[in-house]
Amino acid sequence: MPNRRASGVLLHVTSLPGGRLGDAAYRFVDWLVAARQSWWQVLPLNPPDAHGSPYSSPSAFAAWPGLLADPDAAVTRREIDRFRSDNADWADAWEDYAGAGALAGQVRFEREWSALRHYAAARGVRIIGDLPLFVAPDSADHLQHPELFRTGVVAGVPPDKLNADGQRWGNPVYDWSAMRHNGYAWWVARLRRVSALYDLVRIDHFRGFVAGWEIPVTATRPTAGHWHRGPGHALFDALRAQLGPLPVIAEDLGRITPAVVRLRNDLGFPGMVVLLWAFARGPHNPYALAHHPVNSVVYTGTHDTPTMAEWWATLATDAERADVGRETALRGISDPEPHWRLVRLALASRARIAILPMQDLLGLGAEARMNRPGTESGNWRWQLDPDALGPEVSERLRMVTETAGRVPAII
Repeated sequence: MPNRRASGVLLHVTSLPGGRLGDAAYRFVDWLVAARQSWWQVLPLNPPDAHGSPYSSPSAFAAWPGLLADPDAAVTRREIDRFRSDNADWADAWEDYAGAGALAGQVRFEREWSALRHYAAARGVRIIGDLPLFVAPDSADHLQHPELFRTGVVAGVPPDKLNADGQRWGNPVYDWSAMRHNGYAWWVARLRRVSALYDLVRIDHFRGFVAGWEIPVTATRPTAGHWHRGPGHALFDALRAQLGPLPVIAEDLGRITPAVVRLRNDLGFPGMVVLLWAFARGPHNPYALAHHPVNSVVYTGTHDTPTMAEWWATLATDAERADVGRETALRGISDPEPHWRLVRLALASRARIAILPMQDLLGLGAEARMNRPGTESGNWRWQLDPDALGPEVSERLRMVTETAGRVPAII
């Protein structure tokens, strides 16, 4: 976690014009530079499931060749052999699962992604990735290491802010005892992989390392579940012993207990605060601007929440709108558009990093929402209009970023 204030934009690769790497990705980096942004946050780069979700992937390690700008680029046997050697923890299992040519696709991805990261880093833009906590059922990981998963239960969450009924995800549940006995080797390999892909990584559902919600495999309702203890410090002690400092953001949303807060603080990981929830009344609202820790990352919203324009137009209460007005007045913010007032509130936060979903910068509504938790269809489809990122938006973002004191170290 850097010690200076900075900001960035959340835009998944599939949401670029055309939904792939290549020219659109490089143009977006140039746009971030013009807007004086330090970070580009993406969602998981793993192959998505049948519904388009990258959070339920057939591999926790492999990248998705569907993101390639040049999926037919030549690959040599020497390159494949080197990739196999460098990724011995998972490469053979992925090739067995995905078939002939699977590793050639990974070589192509590494080639394109490495070039893009080098281009971005040379211009002062670093990349935040996303690591789902769980693996998908019958994925390459599940089939390669059945001994690392428990039977009879699946993962989910109880009712929370994102879904009033809770969610039954159906993912396999880790056998933390079995993982401890082999030194958490699978997790060491996984963190080594994401550290090679990103500069900083958000670990989704961090609270699962303290306790996870387990649902009997025969039950259909999430409320039939119960909490099961996670590995806590032991996992991260093993990771640090093997990998050194961990470039991690803890996604600590949902039902967060004092034990989750203690683990996050003990590890020194920044947590997340979401502006969308900042205006709910109550003296102990952790998302209220007055409660934002410096060592945190503030988001206007996430890929799972409504866009700010949708929230303002149809979901915000009169009291919440009034509170937005008071907060903006305190800071001298008077932009005519509600979404820009909310963007500037996020940038004004004490949180060291501010991340702004592209939909919120453009003032887009429900049609641009990325995901609705608990639903399978209609998600993960939004793409940026090629003409949307004109100089007007970058110039405006540059000015408010400078006003908030979040200018990048390299210009």
